[in-house]
Amino acid sequence: MTAERFFCADAARTRGDALPGTAPYGLVWVLIEHAGPWPANGYDGLPLDPVAKAVLYDAASAVRARILLIRRHGRRTPRPGPRRWAVLRYDATGAHRQRWGTWERDEDLARTAEALDEPGEPGHPPLVLVCAHGRHDTCCALRGRPVAAALSARWPDPVWECTHVGGDRFAANVLVAPDGVYYGALDAASSVAVVEEHLAGRVHAGHLRGYTDLYPAQQAAVAALLARHGPAGRHAYAVTGTSRAGPHWLIRVTGPAPRATAYDIEVTAHRAPPHRLTCNGPAASAAMVHEVVSIRTAHP
Repeated sequence: MTAERFFCADAARTRGDALPGTAPYGLVWVLIEHAGPWPANGYDGLPLDPVAKAVLYDAASAVRARILLIRRHGRRTPRPGPRRWAVLRYDATGAHRQRWGTWERDEDLARTAEALDEPGEPGHPPLVLVCAHGRHDTCCALRGRPVAAALSARWPDPVWECTHVGGDRFAANVLVAPDGVYYGALDAASSVAVVEEHLAGRVHAGHLRGYTDLYPAQQAAVAALLARHGPAGRHAYAVTGTSRAGPHWLIRVTGPAPRATAYDIEVTAHRAPPHRLTCNGPAASAAMVHEVVSIRTAHP
């Protein structure tokens, strides 16, 4: 008798793993178009010229940028002509910046490294990146590709499949960048609704993992306000104070104008019981959980 196949996203849904507070921190992303196949370790595994590869890797590491491989949904063979690259930067003012270029030879990636020292241009629409990295985790492919298909049919230009973005158990995962917003536990129908609302300037709490400029406890605090008061723009809530005593956090968040109400939000952090958190890794791990225990209107 064979053992039932394990799927980490199914297990996470059965356990009811909490989404808020699980977005990895990051302000800069490097996108490299590569139709595939993608190695399990993404960019690190590409058979590129070692010198050219190291130049980009070192430049990205210097600014804590994440390198993601991207491709259009359904394309299994490279399209003719040069491939694209982009550097995306989160900007706290909302003027998120992008720089785009093309590459044909490995040496051309040095231009991508140079772009990491440039501010980039505001005014570009955000990209919708769907993790569909099956060699990294089975659920990323099984759940990510239907989402990529649905989103690509609705918005063919800004939607790309991408390599691992973190949180396999929350597949399908979508990163809207350079807005710096992670959504998880999506399917084809919910992804279209979530992205449509996001592009209209309304972030909902339902599938929100967090904002990448915030740390986990702060992400959980903002998500709790969105759940209580309804959807709001990406920059409607601002974290204006954070203090910690052991596993207890006090996060002050200021709401949108014109009222600009301030809230004090208590968050506790604890380790969940160990579970298998990825399809391809048999070891059990204890994930950190950030739970909002109270929300109070702050007094001057």
